[in-house]
Amino acid sequence: MGIKLILEKFDKTKPLITYFMAGYPDIEKSLKTGESLIQNGADILEIGVPFSDPVADGKTIQVAHEKAVKDGITILDVLNITEEIKKKYPSTPVILMAYYNPIFVYGEYKFIKLAKEKGVDGLIVPDLPPEEAKDLKKLTDENDISLIFLLAPTSPMERIELVGSLTNSFIYYVSLTGITGAREELPWEELENKVRLIKEITKRRVAVGFGVSKREHTERLSRIADGVVVGSAIVKLQGKSDLNGISNLIKELKSGLIGS
Repeated sequence: MGIKLILEKFDKTKPLITYFMAGYPDIEKSLKTGESLIQNGADILEIGVPFSDPVADGKTIQVAHEKAVKDGITILDVLNITEEIKKKYPSTPVILMAYYNPIFVYGEYKFIKLAKEKGVDGLIVPDLPPEEAKDLKKLTDENDISLIFLLAPTSPMERIELVGSLTNSFIYYVSLTGITGAREELPWEELENKVRLIKEITKRRVAVGFGVSKREHTERLSRIADGVVVGSAIVKLQGKSDLNGISNLIKELKSGLIGS
């Protein structure tokens, strides 16, 4: 289903996109986390691929990366987790969030082919600039996987236009300058202005992430954006194997989404 499956979610609702780390605190518990997210209302799963130098991530997700890397979690482990989830929930889009180095070492062609076989619908590579993504974009297009690009408060007009031209599902807008992590407050006025500008220029759907941690955030963001991404708040509970906490969090966040 690939790109079409992601687009269908945005057509039907303002999706709640939920991030968790593959293999953290172990493979079986991370699989249960992914399943719990879907069971409690997540519309799209974003699965983190462990890496030793996750420069875009804050402390909570860095700890998850470090633990999974130390435990030897591989790309194949991540894709096998994806496959297990897709077998049970084929209508839920799965997006991998992977830094470029592991993809490069594994081999772009081999990685994308295997990702397709395992049921991956989308891919985010936070440290790969769109200007340098030509080869990977060609491979993802050929395999019906959406390569999703990030924009930030500091993104210039040229970058916004370029990302708009490359996007075939949605644009991921990073709400804050800096690293991931749950926040009490978000820069609402700047967010509203920038998301409106991006949508006007690109004519693409925009999902907002970084800092989202409570119902107030999803409610306000869903008035501005087409979807909402939450990560660190989930990973914090994931590290404690707190499935009950994850269930309550997702239900709370989902309840705030207008049009969901």
